[in-house]
Parts: sequence; C-alpha cells; structure tokens
Amino acid sequence: MKIDVRKYKDFYFETAKKIFNTPSPTGYYREIEEILSSYAKELGVSITRTNKGCFILTLEGKKNEALGLAAHADTLGAMVRSISNNGLNFTKIGSPVLTTYDGEYCTVITREGKKFSGTFLSVNPSKHVYSDSDTLSRTEDTMYVRLDEVVKNADDIKKLGIQVGDYIALDPKTTVTDSGFLKSRFIDDKASVVALLTVLKILKDNAIVPEYTVKILITMYEEVGHGASFIPEGVIKMLCVDMGCIGKDLTCNEHQVSICAKDSHGPYDYNFTSELIDLAKANSIDFAIDVYPYYGSDIGAMWSAGYDIPGALIGTGVHASHGMERTHFDGIANTLSLILLYLGVN
Repeated sequence: MKIDVRKYKDFYFETAKKIFNTPSPTGYYREIEEILSSYAKELGVSITRTNKGCFILTLEGKKNEALGLAAHADTLGAMVRSISNNGLNFTKIGSPVLTTYDGEYCTVITREGKKFSGTFLSVNPSKHVYSDSDTLSRTEDTMYVRLDEVVKNADDIKKLGIQVGDYIALDPKTTVTDSGFLKSRFIDDKASVVALLTVLKILKDNAIVPEYTVKILITMYEEVGHGASFIPEGVIKMLCVDMGCIGKDLTCNEHQVSICAKDSHGPYDYNFTSELIDLAKANSIDFAIDVYPYYGSDIGAMWSAGYDIPGALIGTGVHASHGMERTHFDGIANTLSLILLYLGVN
C-alpha cells in the first residue's frame, strides 16, 4: 500500500502547535503526559509512564518482537538558581545558544503549579544607560529573568511562591508559514515526537497492522544525556528520530531527511544505517548522509547503558539548532516516509 504522507500535513501541524506549546523542559513531564495520553487514546495505542517520567506507546503487531522508535519530548530551558532583588538568577538546562535567550518571554512554573510570566534579559539591558549593553557577553552570570509582577525585593518574589529549583520555560513562538516552514524553538525534538504520532495516525487510518509490534519511546532527559538509558522489553532494533543538522561541512537542508552516520559519540550501526540509505534510494526519498560534530542522541544513551541493540538516527533537517530553529514540511514528509519503510509499510 502506497501512502501519501502529505495528506497528513494538517494533522501534523495542528498536533505540532499543541505539543510545542506544552512546556516540557528536561525532567518536567507533568503537562506533556496529559497531551500524550490523550493522543494515545485517540490513536488506539497503549501508553505507560516509566518510573523516571518517560513514556512508552505500544502498537501491537503480528509478532511479539518489536521495532523501536525513539524521540525526546524534553526541551532546553532553565531553572531558578537564586532569587535577587531584581529578579531570578537562572541555570540553563541543556546546551542552548544562550545569546538567543536575551529578550525572550518565558514562564516560571512553581512546584505548586502556579505560573508567572517573565523575560530573559541582560543585567545591562538598556542602550540608553549602559555603554556595554550590546557587547556584554550573555552568560548565566550576566543575565536574569525579569518577572511581570509588582515586586520590590527578593522577599516579595518569594511570597509569590517562587523558589530555587522552579522550572523556567521559554515561549516557543511556534509559527507555520504558508510556504510550509515550521519555525519554533524546540523543533529539536518535538518535531520528531509529532512525526511519530503522525505515523500512528497513518497506520490507524489505513487499518494497517504492522508485522512487528511497534514500541515508541518518548524520553524526557535526552538534552542532558541519559534519555534512552532503558529500552522497552522485546525491542530488537531502535531507530532514533531526532533533528538533522544543517551547517558547515554538512549536506542536509530543511527539505530532506538526514541519515546520521556518526556523531560525537561515534558511528551508528553500519548495517542498520545502510539499510535506511538503501530504502531511501529505492523509494526516491530526498535524503542526505551526514556526520554531526557536536551531537549526541538517545541511541548514545542506549548504548552507554549497555544495550546490545542496533541503533540508527534520522530526522528532518533543522536550521539554527538550539537557537531559533526552522524546518520545512518537505523534510518532515521525507522523514515520515522513511519511518514507515522501516516499519515495513509503504
């Protein structure tokens, strides 16, 4: 059965807006759990939350052996490090391009569930006051979060219920253009989470029972290196769907699916990667093969944990990763097609 994945463009982008606008900085799964559970019910698959707050979605196939898919729903962000008279000092979560935080709106989430809006700023934010307002390095020590509350000192801030360790989520500014671009923070890796939900939608709509059981692992700690440090029982291969890199020495663009041969942790499984390349060639999928110099994935976490399972990595090409990211539905469509082929569909 040949499936036109482009028919699912509206579903993809509608789902993306919901997923992208649900805050989920690394380790904070309280809100994304409700969204994923709702989609699992709609798509007819089971979902379980692991002890460390990751998620496994299972679609039963004809065989008990399972093909694994992994993506991560955790994002970059920040956490309250200390409270000052001016606002909140923060520690970053993950490895963002910190200069892009300057001027960004954000939400502080307390452990009691209260939310307060704010803005990331330089400590010298005004051009009319500070001679170094545009040259001061943007670091955790030269930036802070200005709260949109009437507060005059640190005690006033604490009275709001804000404390050290509270999460700070950035406004993703998710936008879909008429020309097919998706621009947003956290395309890495929420674009892939949405792609996997779209794959489940395709299988359901076309009444396809896959040959192998499909187990989708949505991790919540990938940005700090230990996302897929466990694997669902029965998985014999694991395909990680993450972002494809664009830039110096790389051939991928936003319209392609990138197949990663090696990242900073080493090569991906040779036979598995070759299989994906052959599938892409045989089915006229627009793809690139690249080596990512400063990159790690859930496959690296899986192997570091000692799992003897073949692993490979693909993903839509993403421009300006860990900053103001962008991709195109062409790249997403090519990624969807290659995932389906991996599952023996299409």
